[in-house]
Amino acid sequence: MKYRYLLFVLAFLLVALVLVIYLLLTGERNSARQSQLARSLDVTRLDPAESMKLGWNPKGLDTVFKYAATLSADTMMIVTDGQIVGAFGDLSKRYNVHSIRKVFLSALVGQHVGTGPGNVPLNATLQSLGIDDAPIPLSDVQKSATVTHLLESTSGINHPAAAEGGLNADKNRRLGDEENQPGTVWAYNNWDYNALTTIFEKRTGLSVAGAFLNGIAEPAGMKDFKTGDVSYITDLGKSQHRAAMFQMSARDLAVFGQIYLNGGRLNNRQILPPSWVKRITNGYTKTGRDDLRWGHSDLWWLPNPKGGFPESSYWGWGLGNQALFVIPAWNTVIVLQSDTTEFLKRFIPLINNEEKDAESVLEELILFCLKRDNRESEYCVEHRFTTSREFEKLILLIGEARYME
Repeated sequence: MKYRYLLFVLAFLLVALVLVIYLLLTGERNSARQSQLARSLDVTRLDPAESMKLGWNPKGLDTVFKYAATLSADTMMIVTDGQIVGAFGDLSKRYNVHSIRKVFLSALVGQHVGTGPGNVPLNATLQSLGIDDAPIPLSDVQKSATVTHLLESTSGINHPAAAEGGLNADKNRRLGDEENQPGTVWAYNNWDYNALTTIFEKRTGLSVAGAFLNGIAEPAGMKDFKTGDVSYITDLGKSQHRAAMFQMSARDLAVFGQIYLNGGRLNNRQILPPSWVKRITNGYTKTGRDDLRWGHSDLWWLPNPKGGFPESSYWGWGLGNQALFVIPAWNTVIVLQSDTTEFLKRFIPLINNEEKDAESVLEELILFCLKRDNRESEYCVEHRFTTSREFEKLILLIGEARYME
């Protein structure tokens, strides 16, 4: 009887431990949230009366920025009707925006859509464009995928890719090991985006950096972007196709969002075709999630319309829960950035040297900052990884800060 009772107790403790780890990772446990120290942020705010005119509740914004001080965000901007409602951080400093890079690639493709020389044909197949891969070649079925399939993340091609990070588990679960008919399965798939980069540069004869500078940054009036802010991640052991990575400042990100908010037009220049902007909310694919990544379209995410943001909102997302939100119903752009340098200094060696998977390493680093002796360290106060649950709470608070008459 005692032995069976002991087994019961051990089993209960094991289940409790698993539950605690889950709650810590998602940021749902109250004690985990309360343990994070608030930083001193120099927040620039619009006059309360002006904020209210633009649709914001000043007390609600107080709550937003107070909560943001407990996270590791380095910059944040809320811009409505072209005015900065609230912001903190060095808005001119360029950070690695990680996967937000994909919405820049989408914009570049949109500028060069067409069937003639120097253009990107959306209906062309990989076969007709001469796109293959090595060391693992593509099959005939995979080569039948089109540029549109790459933009929609529905190529169905499960192939190793550069800069995949910890994305493999979900991709493999969705795509499996067998061939998929293009257009039948959605999966967030870096191979698609890297191959699209190759196609863009091959068809236009332009580099991603040069095309972005001349076609978007300069005509839109960005102040900080330069061609050196684009670099490539290459992993020839996996794929021939490179990932084009971007650094960008918060204020330039806000300008990029403003282009979309204005239907592709800024500074009296039609930078993107209006039809390209409308595509995002007219032709999205549901991802099977019910959160901020409820839908996906042309490399943008669409939040669940039952959440805190109004319908027809969309956003770009990057590692560290960096974000660029475009919210047409509020005439608002929201930018959130985190400097992931110190995080990656810990994250990458743990994966490479100890051969751990991304999920377990992320769990280890999150739990590290919840230990009492580590909470006040510079890393845990300034650079720790913001959990998905913390990010979602911040977005919820922003939604609640909208002024309601």
